[in-house]
Amino acid sequence: MIDSAKVSGALTELMLASHTATLEDLPRMVADHVEPTGLRHVAFFLVDMQGKVLRQLTGQGADAGGTGLELAVDSTLAGLAFQRVDLIAEPDRPSGQEGRRWWVPVTDGVERLGMLRADTAEDDDATRYALRALASMVALLLLSKRDFSDSYARLIRTAPMTVAAEMQWHLTPPSAFAGRATTMAAVSEPAYEVGGDAFDYAIADDVLHLSVFDAMGHDARAGLTANMAVATCRNARRQGADLVQTSQAVEEALIEQFGTTRYVTGILADLDLKTGGLTWINRGHHLPVLLRTGRWPRELQCPPAGPMGVALELPVTVCHEQLQPHDRLVLYTDGIVEARAADGRHFGLDLFIDYLVRHHADRLTVHETLRRIMHAVLEHHDGSLDDDATLLLAEWRDPHQDTLTP
Repeated sequence: MIDSAKVSGALTELMLASHTATLEDLPRMVADHVEPTGLRHVAFFLVDMQGKVLRQLTGQGADAGGTGLELAVDSTLAGLAFQRVDLIAEPDRPSGQEGRRWWVPVTDGVERLGMLRADTAEDDDATRYALRALASMVALLLLSKRDFSDSYARLIRTAPMTVAAEMQWHLTPPSAFAGRATTMAAVSEPAYEVGGDAFDYAIADDVLHLSVFDAMGHDARAGLTANMAVATCRNARRQGADLVQTSQAVEEALIEQFGTTRYVTGILADLDLKTGGLTWINRGHHLPVLLRTGRWPRELQCPPAGPMGVALELPVTVCHEQLQPHDRLVLYTDGIVEARAADGRHFGLDLFIDYLVRHHADRLTVHETLRRIMHAVLEHHDGSLDDDATLLLAEWRDPHQDTLTP
C-alpha cells in the first residue's frame, strides 16, 4: 500500500534536487525518487503544439525524446485521458504483470502539458492521490526548465517553424488558464507559420483583460506588427490606460514605426470577474460570439472604429454586456470563418457557430473545445490554412459559487 507521507517526502526531496537539473535530467531523476514509494516505471509525455500527439521525454538526443514513444491524442487511452483531463487506468496488463498502469494528465492549472504514465500495485484513494501529486510536481519541474530548453521546443514541434511564428509564440501567454472565476483557452494556426495573429490576456485585481489582434499580411512584417500591437497594449494597460486609450496607444505606436502602411484590427475587452460585466471595443474586427446554455449563440454588437494604424480617426465606442454564470465569450480572427475547402466553400460563420453550439452542449473543457474546433477548421481546409486563424474562449463563473473545472 502506498504511504502518502512517504510520497510527500519523496516529492519534497525531488523538488530540492531539481534546482540544478536540466530538462534532460528529469525522467531519470523523477523515476529514481518515486520508485521506492511504489510508483514504478514512471514516464512522461509532452503534447505537441497542435494537440495531436504525445511524445515521450526520455532525456536522450537533441529533442530529449530519443528512443521514446509517440502516442496519438485521438486514438489512444493516453489521449483519451488527455482529452478528458482525467486519471485513467489501463483495463488489462500484459500476462505475468500485476497491478495497474495509469495515465495521469500533467497540467499547469488547466494548461495541458502532457501525460504521466506509472505502474502501481493497487487501486485505492492513496494511490490516486499519489499519482495526482506526482503529476503536479512533474508539471512544475517542466515549467521550471522549458523556457531555457531548446530540447523542449524541439520535442513539442512536428514541423519547422518560421521566424514570425517563433516571435509570436514567445510573446503569447500560456494557451490555457483558470482562476478568479474564469477559465480560458486560446489556440492559433497554422502553428508553425502564424505571423499576423496574436492574442493576449492578463488579470489585475478582479478584471480579466482580453485582446485579439489580426495584422495586415501573413509574413514576418505582419508578425512584427502584431508583436508591437500586443507589447503596446500591455504597456498602456499596465500604466492605467482604459480600453480606448490603449487602442489609441497601439495606433500611435504603429504609425510612428510604419507610417500608415501597416495596421491591425482587434477586439479589446475587460471582464469584471466579480459581476460578469463585460466592457469592450471593436477596432474593425469580427464581432465576438456569446455562448449561453439553452440559448442560440449570438454576436455581440458594437459599432466598429477603424483598424489601428491607418489614422481614420473614427470614434471608438465602448460597449457593454452582462454575462451570466457559465457564459462563454469567443473571440476569433478571419482565418477561422474564411478557411476554404477544396471546392471553394468557406468554413463560414454558420458552421463555426454550429461547432461552438455542439461542443458547448457537450460541456467539454474550454481548451478541449478549442482543440476540436481548430482541428475541424484544418480538416475543412485539407490540413493547411491560407490565413492565420486564432480562437480565444473565456468562460465566466459566479465567484460565489465557483467550482473549477479544468
